[in-house]
Amino acid sequence: MITAIVMVHTAADRIPETAQAIADLDGVSEVYSCAGDVDLIAVVKVTAHEELADVIAGRLSKVAGVVRTDTHIAFRSYSSTENDAIFTAGME
Repeated sequence: MITAIVMVHTAADRIPETAQAIADLDGVSEVYSCAGDVDLIAVVKVTAHEELADVIAGRLSKVAGVVRTDTHIAFRSYSSTENDAIFTAGME
């Protein structure tokens, strides 16, 4: 599995709609709205590098409200039960 973390800059008045439209794309596993330098962070998971172009350049970057993206490819994944619990707290 190839994972890309996509930093998404959006039109300020379209963040919720843009986030949902991105979340609905095949290949996008999660979208987070956040504070800081970017408006949204999307996690894209695909099986081949060629699919990244289809998902990110072909679809995600064309969603209404997307102004600019910055993509980072993950080499390895590290996790712990404690970290997973932090991000899912209160979601039961």
